Amino acid sequence: MSVKAFKLVSAVEQEMLMGDKNYINIECIECCGKNLYIGTHDCFIYHFLLNEKVSTAGKITFAATKQLHKYLGLKKPVSELKAASALTRLLVLCDNTITLVNMINLEPVPTGARIKGAVTFTLNENPVSGDPFCVEVCIISVKRRTIQMFMVFEDRVQIVKEVFTPEQPCAVAVDGYYLCLALTTQYIILNYNTGVSQDLFPYCSDEKRPIVKRIGRQEFLLAGPGGLGMFATVDGISQRAPVHWSENVIGAALCFPYVVALDDEFITVHSMLDQQQKQTLPFKEGHILQDFEGKVIVATDKGVYILVPLPLEKQIQDLLASHRVEEALVLAKGARRNIPKEKFQVMYKRILQQAGFIQFAQLQFLEAKELFR
Repeated sequence: MSVKAFKLVSAVEQEMLMGDKNYINIECIECCGKNLYIGTHDCFIYHFLLNEKVSTAGKITFAATKQLHKYLGLKKPVSELKAASALTRLLVLCDNTITLVNMINLEPVPTGARIKGAVTFTLNENPVSGDPFCVEVCIISVKRRTIQMFMVFEDRVQIVKEVFTPEQPCAVAVDGYYLCLALTTQYIILNYNTGVSQDLFPYCSDEKRPIVKRIGRQEFLLAGPGGLGMFATVDGISQRAPVHWSENVIGAALCFPYVVALDDEFITVHSMLDQQQKQTLPFKEGHILQDFEGKVIVATDKGVYILVPLPLEKQIQDLLASHRVEEALVLAKGARRNIPKEKFQVMYKRILQQAGFIQFAQLQFLEAKELFR
């Protein structure tokens, strides 16, 4: 049975990007606060401001206002964008080179600082340097079986470490000193400070696209064999049961308490609390799914959409209305980390009371008694 956890809302439509062009392809997106950046196949970056509007009926819509667009001067696609808001810099990967540009005017930094030879890159969201005016960047290098760590400042870059891997890496996520890597045939955890590595489980990158995503301190989400979404800590263990995805998942995101996955036909929503699939949204031709500061964004080649979560209290009430008491209580307990303590306690007492009356009406007196207690 389904829960309405998210609503799909259009943010940027094809016409806003195309202008007088005949054709456009969205290659990558980045969102930082209200700033949405889009990289395209023809080497352009577009900057939009996203304004959220809530109607009196509580319906949420997004109005995107185009700020500017910038041509990077190459005949190559912009393959990745990452914002470093503390530095007001956007890191742009194009033609195996990461360039630093100003987040506001999209101009390259005057020093011309750049990182060459990057296949893909990610930021360390749990940095080890302790310097607030620098971001730590991990790249998969064009050099065979090589990972490089950089410190990126406002106008310069500095290499910190080069690490060699047992097989060719094809995807990476970072937490502190730990790298979670998808290699050619398996996933591993590697501490780049000590060089100690730990095998997680086998995986064939030739058959499917690997997914490696940091979902919290020292924890990652991976696309495992048999269509499983697997959780792994830096110690190489799993503290949560896996979720059952389809075999051809191409992207995953986290919006607690849900894991959202994208395949070629659907967006699916699974609960991290009981691993059940809660919602399925038809979505054709999607190729990007990412979460940014709790905002889940999906994109096709032509448009950008936002998955707006329904308030947890509304979801819990919908479950109670369907007499799905166990699910409602699991979700209510899971909501504790998202709601201030006093508000949570008032809400939770009321939910227990409602659940008690539902059990009582179904003649489940012992269960009702426990809930009333």
